[in-house]
Amino acid sequence: MLCMKTLLFSLIAAFLLFSSIPSSFAFRDKTLFPTTYQTSGVYGKENGEVFTSWGRIERFLAENSGDEQVNTTLVLAAKRTSRKDPLDNFDKYRGGWNISNRHYWASVAYTAAPFFIIGAIWFLIFGLCLTLICCCYCCCRREPYGYSRVAYALSLILLTFFTIAAIVGCVILYTGQGKFYTSTVNTLDYVVRQADTTSESLRNVSGYLSAAKQINVDQVILPSNVIGDIDRIQTKINSSADTLSTKTEDNSRKIKDLIEAVRLALIVLSAVMLLLTFLGFVFSLFGMQFLVYLLVITGWILITGTFILCGIFLLLHNVTGDTCVAMNQWVQNPTAHTALDDILPCVDNATAQETLTRSKEVTSQLSTLMNTVISNISNNNFPSFIPLYYNQSGPLVPNLCNPFNPDLTDRACAPGEVHLDNATQVWNGYVCQVSGNGICVTTGRLTPSMFNQISAAVNVSYGLYTYGPFLVNLEDCSFVRQTFSDIETRHCPGLRKYSEWIYVGLVMVALAVMLSLVFWVIYGRERRHRVYTKEHKPRGEVDKHT
Repeated sequence: MLCMKTLLFSLIAAFLLFSSIPSSFAFRDKTLFPTTYQTSGVYGKENGEVFTSWGRIERFLAENSGDEQVNTTLVLAAKRTSRKDPLDNFDKYRGGWNISNRHYWASVAYTAAPFFIIGAIWFLIFGLCLTLICCCYCCCRREPYGYSRVAYALSLILLTFFTIAAIVGCVILYTGQGKFYTSTVNTLDYVVRQADTTSESLRNVSGYLSAAKQINVDQVILPSNVIGDIDRIQTKINSSADTLSTKTEDNSRKIKDLIEAVRLALIVLSAVMLLLTFLGFVFSLFGMQFLVYLLVITGWILITGTFILCGIFLLLHNVTGDTCVAMNQWVQNPTAHTALDDILPCVDNATAQETLTRSKEVTSQLSTLMNTVISNISNNNFPSFIPLYYNQSGPLVPNLCNPFNPDLTDRACAPGEVHLDNATQVWNGYVCQVSGNGICVTTGRLTPSMFNQISAAVNVSYGLYTYGPFLVNLEDCSFVRQTFSDIETRHCPGLRKYSEWIYVGLVMVALAVMLSLVFWVIYGRERRHRVYTKEHKPRGEVDKHT
């Protein structure tokens, strides 16, 4: 029995050692664990770093995006992502945020290494302790004797406490993963919607340009060089739209698959740990030692897995924080080509510029085409010269306001010109009724056929004109800047908050179940000794052991 007591004491000491290790990890501005250390640096007094128990500076759950300085070279989140890179001889990683860079992932994974190490040490040491206990139990087995009421009561109280703590941790873990999953999916869906909206707008512009090639107003069409320009830019527009939507959708799907896998693992873990804790508590209370030992072995393996998940989610938490900081910095210093293209790429600047130019050119050419027909045909009183003569009469048709000068700069409308947004309504008052051979039989200067042709031309021109601001935003990547700004403002706080919930839940579950394993064994021993003492010792002798 001395062997058993010695082993139990060693086991408790080992557990206390493990439970003290996470106390060196701390959230910024949080007191979840008691020991935190600040280090000086460019971030000021709150730099989100902690000093680990083995003397290395590591970044854990840094949330100081508001203190990040803008990197003018657009190495995004350079200071935050400056971590040791195990793939580069543990030198500092200097590449900034880049989810396509294996060195970035290696440096982030290194921040989670302590949990992987703890899990490995736990697995080995606890496995060794279990082996020694089994050997002593088989080789040095003695009849139990005596028990302490204080030890019995204290072990029961602590067992109850850690069981409750494990249940609370499971609830926090389950709730946090649900909210984190919802927040992540909402963020990704928002990005995909923005990309789809932009792609759809690009395709609409392409459609208007295609329709412009078919415009034929009284046998007058666009110049051949303009039609050739439209053909060339349409290919680029459709390619850009396809690239934008496809790349965003693919990256969104990959991230969703990863989050879905993590979510499933967290749900299964929280359910299994909750069941394990409950069964262990019940089996301990009823003295089902064989079942308790089976749960101890199961818990030994599950706790190892929990530590591994702690590390994985710490990695995801840091990547989430890095991404939010990178978005914030890019919004302040936008550019067409950065690592953020892996999330939501900008449209090629040359394509956007050419699309804007061609849209203005086609709008201007269509306006000139319609004004040419109106001035030279509709507003002229020809003699009986078919097809120019169709008995046009009455007030003159007002010209269309061309919104652009010959150099494609903005132009103000001259008095008497009609604007694109109401031209068809105004011109509808100049339509005459025609006979079977197309001659006006009532006052008017536009036949229904001609009105339909110029209405189609106006609709195309107006469509291209209204997409002008969109194309300007596309040119300077404003739509991406707005998307990232919205994510950083609306979605990042929730992502940080709920990922912290998951981390807290994982740590609580790991520690609570770890200590519950200890007290399953301790309480089972005290209960067994208590039962044996009451059955085999006289009453007076029992009292002497209390």
